Amino acid sequence: MDGEQLADAFVELADTMVADFDVIDFLHTLTERSVQLLDASAAGVLLADPRGELRVVAASTEAARVLELFQLQNDQGPCLDCFRTGKPVAAPDLTTAEQIWPQFTAAAREADFGAVQALPMRLRTQVIGALNLFRAAPGGFGQQDMRVGQALADVATIGLLQQRSTRRSETLNEQLQGALNSRIVIEQAKGKLAERLGLDMDQAFTVLRGYARDRNLRLSDLAGAFIDGTPADFPDLTTKPSPDRTTERTPRGR
Repeated sequence: MDGEQLADAFVELADTMVADFDVIDFLHTLTERSVQLLDASAAGVLLADPRGELRVVAASTEAARVLELFQLQNDQGPCLDCFRTGKPVAAPDLTTAEQIWPQFTAAAREADFGAVQALPMRLRTQVIGALNLFRAAPGGFGQQDMRVGQALADVATIGLLQQRSTRRSETLNEQLQGALNSRIVIEQAKGKLAERLGLDMDQAFTVLRGYARDRNLRLSDLAGAFIDGTPADFPDLTTKPSPDRTTERTPRGR
């Protein structure tokens, strides 16, 4: 594990005390750094809404996002158990977990995942969600990866709760609901951009997010404008990028 990358990730996740804090972009950064630093093929984040129901807020790949949605729709899977218990849940070999989560196991294997590790996003007794790590091949995560993964989840949780505490208590639910609403708009924009440019959903999100970051725009604001039919305001957004552009990851600006 690269020590410099690890240090940069913690600094990046701790940087939530900015005026225009973007929750969705922040949580996507968490999933990306988790994949970069840990022995994971993909990662996803579930957060509880104001009613305590879990929602998919971020995922490093479309396959991970769809699998997270499947868990919620079927009320079954290690990530839900992790949130409910507030404890890590490991499924190092999904072929042996069919009796515990039969529907989830079948869906995960169909998506070419062989192992899952779910880590709680918690501060003391308050659990706000779960960070979920997926591996293509069966096998448990090592102790070092477990410690680093939990530390990433803890830092992100503290950052979110700290950012919320700077606002009036009566607006906290509105803030989280706004983030969940933004997620829906972003998914719609991804689909529209993917269809227009002939990209897959992962590539479309990379283009959308990179465009927002390059121009210091909020991802949700850009997605909303694009959905509203104002591509004339973003002429180069609807120009198909080169293959290299759709796979690059733009580091978070500071």
